[in-house]
Amino acid sequence: MEEKIKLAPESFEPLTQSVHLDNEKIAAPSLTFTQDAWRRLKKNKGAVISLFIILIMVIVAFGSTPFIDHDTLVKSTPKYANLPPKIPGVNIDGLNGKSLVAGEWVDQYKSNDVPSDKYFILGTDYLGRSLAQRIIYGTKISLIVAIVATFFDLTIGVTYGIVSGWRGGRTDTIMQRVIEVISSVPNLVIVVLMLLVLKPGMGSIICAIAISSWTTMARMIRAETLQLKTQEYVLAARTLGESAPKIAIKHLVPNLSSIIIIQTMYTIPSAIFFEAFLSFIGIGISAPETSLGVLLNEGQKNFQFLPYQMWFPAIVLCVLMISFNLLGDGLRDAFDPKTRR
Repeated sequence: MEEKIKLAPESFEPLTQSVHLDNEKIAAPSLTFTQDAWRRLKKNKGAVISLFIILIMVIVAFGSTPFIDHDTLVKSTPKYANLPPKIPGVNIDGLNGKSLVAGEWVDQYKSNDVPSDKYFILGTDYLGRSLAQRIIYGTKISLIVAIVATFFDLTIGVTYGIVSGWRGGRTDTIMQRVIEVISSVPNLVIVVLMLLVLKPGMGSIICAIAISSWTTMARMIRAETLQLKTQEYVLAARTLGESAPKIAIKHLVPNLSSIIIIQTMYTIPSAIFFEAFLSFIGIGISAPETSLGVLLNEGQKNFQFLPYQMWFPAIVLCVLMISFNLLGDGLRDAFDPKTRR
């Protein structure tokens, strides 16, 4: 005979409601769209590192403004001309105030009778101006240009794209032909035309950006608006009598936010490179004012003998552009529903 198994009376007691619910609970934590995108962005190490690099560069560029005298950026000091980098406490040739002359390392600070408490972390240029201060100020100029480009993207580009896609028909056709005409004119030609009215500098660059930088954003927003305006929630809002501006603010803009953010991240490095290119060829920011393009132009003249004068601004420009591009790629993956894991 089979052995009988006796169960204790406690085995027949009903489970409490809390225990029962916990055993059956299979739902995941509720996350908003932004929280879900941030969760996925944090998994992209390159994008997170790029975000911190950008934040540090922005803080240094704009936070150092009260500590940098503008006069020292343009005032020449021949006594300190072409001094190599000198970092206190670092005894590495090339970073301790010594430079290679005729095969021997020579202390340029001692040769130029520079006071012992005077040093330049990134060296000086051919006029004796601190290269570190000029690079920080040049980075600030590049970021200002990027902010201006972002402003026109968010105002003209987004508004133009929504109106074009929402109205459709003949209005859309005319507005798109206008964009095609603007896009067909190279930015360099626009800047040259601006020089006939304005002096070389920030004004001409801002005008060129205001005329042509927003067209890509407008096209992307228009294409997405054509899809969104046929969605049920938009049709329901129109049926209930909501005005077009209200629908755009309450329904279209929130659903376009991912495209706006991603495109903005790609607009910023393009604007930075545009300013650096114009300044490098001499039709942007001009000396004695400084920008990364001006520093590259000045550094390439002495690159064979004083390579650090070109290497440092080039590294800053490359890091700035790569960081924005990596962050843009990370945001694209984070906001794209197809990449959800």
